[in-house]
Amino acid sequence: MARALIVVDVQNDFCEGGSLAVTGGAGVATGISAALAADARQWDRVVATRDHHIDPGHHFSDQPDFVDTWPAHTVVGTGGVELHPNFDTARVEAIFDKGEYAAAYSGFEGASDGKNLTDWLREHDVTEVDVVGIATDHCVRATALDAARNGFATTVLLDLTAGVAAPTTQRALTELEQAGVTLVGEPVVA
Repeated sequence: MARALIVVDVQNDFCEGGSLAVTGGAGVATGISAALAADARQWDRVVATRDHHIDPGHHFSDQPDFVDTWPAHTVVGTGGVELHPNFDTARVEAIFDKGEYAAAYSGFEGASDGKNLTDWLREHDVTEVDVVGIATDHCVRATALDAARNGFATTVLLDLTAGVAAPTTQRALTELEQAGVTLVGEPVVA
């Protein structure tokens, strides 16, 4: 039995200066790196997810509603798709890309070398996951819910997340608690 850290979408476009920046994103990247350096034994496995858009259809809009449509972000071939430089990826064993041709919020929708996250975690005897990253109220929420649905004991380390807005973050936290996800700490919220 192993414990994994799932680092969700800590990418340039979701941090300050990016096309869909979340306040506190760069700090989350720094905090995750510090947590990984502080205790190398805390997690047996470390993976990351990455929003990775080629042509996600209606997901992009010139007049986004910020619920279902968004400005262009994390487009393959741009610097915005890259993991933030404050996030030390030395321990990351696999990166799961998601959303090439559709909206994708959960890291469990992604693949790494043709393998989905659920199968990868099971092949590595992972039974517990800690979820961190950006944004608490969107991709962190979706990833943690899918982790719980797939039978992993799931914890969200909120101090290592950043939310887009207080109302949607609070709704996400309520939904996570109702799904049996353990919440630890407080998220950064704009």
